Amino acid sequence: MLKIKISKNFIKKTVQQALKEDLYPNGDITSSLIKNNKIVHAKIITNEDSVVAGLEFSKQTFNLIDNKIKFTSLKKEGSFVTKGSAIAKITGNAKNILTGERVALNFLSHLSGIATTTKKFKNLVGKKTKICCTRKTIPNMRLMQKYAVKIGGGTNHRYNLSDEYLIKDNHIASADIKTVVLKAINNKKRRKITVEVDNLQQLKKIIGLKFNRILFDNMKVKDIKLGIKMIGSKYETEASGNINLHNVKKYAATNVNRISVGSLTNSIKSIDYYLEI
Repeated sequence: MLKIKISKNFIKKTVQQALKEDLYPNGDITSSLIKNNKIVHAKIITNEDSVVAGLEFSKQTFNLIDNKIKFTSLKKEGSFVTKGSAIAKITGNAKNILTGERVALNFLSHLSGIATTTKKFKNLVGKKTKICCTRKTIPNMRLMQKYAVKIGGGTNHRYNLSDEYLIKDNHIASADIKTVVLKAINNKKRRKITVEVDNLQQLKKIIGLKFNRILFDNMKVKDIKLGIKMIGSKYETEASGNINLHNVKKYAATNVNRISVGSLTNSIKSIDYYLEI
């Protein structure tokens, strides 16, 4: 799998695009009403317990608007903070701080939401089970979202369709499962192969073939236990499908190696951060 790396250049380009979206074509016409020489001190504060992610995106937002603005992080990336905590302090031109406020908060709120929820899952399952994100990401935001999963202690699934073979239900519906798996084995070129099954009959057809991982999809906990017993240590195992904070411990108790959760990125609740002058 491709390693998720967030470079300074990537952050800069991403923030530039966000600012362009927010300021085109005439800039912040409301903040322009403020005196140009007004200097203020502001803080970013969390309105709920959270894991902090996205500080560099927020910092770059203010830097691109006005490089004289001083942005100081008060908490480390990946740290847990409680409601009411100050995350960063900002000093500079009032008009320019107000112009960057929403973009800076949007990055921080969204990425922290992903990191916070990932951490909640990890706390429930313990160290033995990996919590994985999927390709269910917002278009053009995948790199950032998968980065936030890592900050929260999660594991990145394949990054894109070229990363590894993942033979899913619709692939199997379009061809014989064993035939598709054998084709993947013959063409893998060092790529990992994961085969999704939704019943034990499918599993029986492919046990013994040389691939890497079995993905139990939308299967009952009792059937996953039976499946893991059937394959022993032949393959890495993963579970997915409607797994949430209320039932994840039951799935982890099957001793499955990985649990993939699409909601980490496709339907996450952002953290409530606000800027206060």
